[in-house]
Amino acid sequence: MKLVSWNVNGIRAVASKNAFAWVDVFKPDILCLQEIKAEAHQIPEPLFNHTFTCKHVNAASKKGYSGTMSFSTIDFKKTDTAHSIDHTHEGRILEHHFGDVVLFNVYFPNGQQSEERLAHKMKFYSDFLAHTEALRAEGNSIIICGDVNTAHRTIDLKNPKANEETSGFLPIERAWIDSLLEHGYIDTFRHIHGDIKDAYSWWSYRFGARERNVGWRIDYVFISKELEPRLKDAFILASVEGSDHCPVGIELEL
Repeated sequence: MKLVSWNVNGIRAVASKNAFAWVDVFKPDILCLQEIKAEAHQIPEPLFNHTFTCKHVNAASKKGYSGTMSFSTIDFKKTDTAHSIDHTHEGRILEHHFGDVVLFNVYFPNGQQSEERLAHKMKFYSDFLAHTEALRAEGNSIIICGDVNTAHRTIDLKNPKANEETSGFLPIERAWIDSLLEHGYIDTFRHIHGDIKDAYSWWSYRFGARERNVGWRIDYVFISKELEPRLKDAFILASVEGSDHCPVGIELEL
């Protein structure tokens, strides 16, 4: 199974650039999108020719903001939007159940706007981990993909020293990823590629950052440790343009 996650920063804008053409070549089994900024009826058709049998949208209550969308060739036995975590209805979570696996497509909050938004982000983090752990206790394996909005280690952004006091690289945000790993989740990219440097998934639109590869790795796929034997590959599709993020993903044996 090939799973790809991409923060598109506006699905209508990406579609207008024909930036989904790579999907027809790569042919993922599951495609998870974040920050679609659209309601279901506003999503352009077709985005690509590759066939998916399932499509789910969780739009934010605020128009033109946030939102998640999942495409799949796998029939999910259940899909939820986890409003107990995303209680402000920002369309940030799609929770898909298939077999003994629960897949989360998540657009985690950004904490840069204010102290209140940072507090909201940290509560979202805490509530989300409690939720996934409850599902694991019921015997489920977990896959988490999406824009986490935090670079974990100094090798996960180009200029760590300059961003020590910036939300997205604050100690409390990075500590949550530490906690996630301590609870038995695996950062699939680091598991496969080790301490490879200059591997980023987001670049500012300013100052030619992408051309100079001045970026951050803030998009992840995590799996619970019981899925580790099934993990075959993890990747960043840095050549795919159309958003300030690029797709990331894994190959997993089901």
